[in-house]
Amino acid sequence: MIKQSFVFLEKISRGKEKSIWNQGITDWHGFLKTKSIKGISKEKKLFYDRKIKEAQESLEKDNPNYFIGKLPQKEMWRLYSHFKDSSCFLDIETDSYGKIVVVGISDYYSTNHFVKGANLDTNLIEKELSKHKLIITFNGSSFDLPKLKLFGVKMNYAHIDLKPLCVNLGLIGGLKEVEKVLQLKRPEHLYGNPVDAWKAFHASGDREYLELLLDYNREDVENLNGVMNVVYERLKKVYKE
Repeated sequence: MIKQSFVFLEKISRGKEKSIWNQGITDWHGFLKTKSIKGISKEKKLFYDRKIKEAQESLEKDNPNYFIGKLPQKEMWRLYSHFKDSSCFLDIETDSYGKIVVVGISDYYSTNHFVKGANLDTNLIEKELSKHKLIITFNGSSFDLPKLKLFGVKMNYAHIDLKPLCVNLGLIGGLKEVEKVLQLKRPEHLYGNPVDAWKAFHASGDREYLELLLDYNREDVENLNGVMNVVYERLKKVYKE
């Protein structure tokens, strides 16, 4: 989808982008080979040509960060198909005081946990994140990423937040509610409150509660993959209508 996108260009709105598509110019290659485009001056066309070539070079170098600040945050989902294999899914758990106790980072095939009192370390988290090009969260813009920044983690990554995208598609509620609508199943005992599991572990020292908390988190990050795939396909269909 990113190679069909023009909204990262200065002063190109969704409406303007649709106008370009309606002229039969549906991707960057088509834009570059077309000499004149209705609604775009000759000078602006040359400027946009240069920016599209920059974007092409960035994709060739596997650098999604080029689009940060250019592609509106609500449109970052367009990067997913190109960077799918180098994406990670992230979710944090906090205690009753709002302090981070667990950070889960997954490529779906495996999930790494960083736990308070064991390996919850900014350098280790940054090292894990550096293996990936794109971070995907659910409500991460408002919760996970600000918390990690306060913890000292550098967050210079392209980011897709699924929460507002789900809302735009009529998928209302938290991650667990969205999972149910999309029929993404998780074990019944993992619908509880992770904060309670941490409190029980902290009070008793019983590792069974910690394992339960990590299971909660693992379900969250791994199910983000399923939500992302559905959201991407649905948005792509909506935008092409």
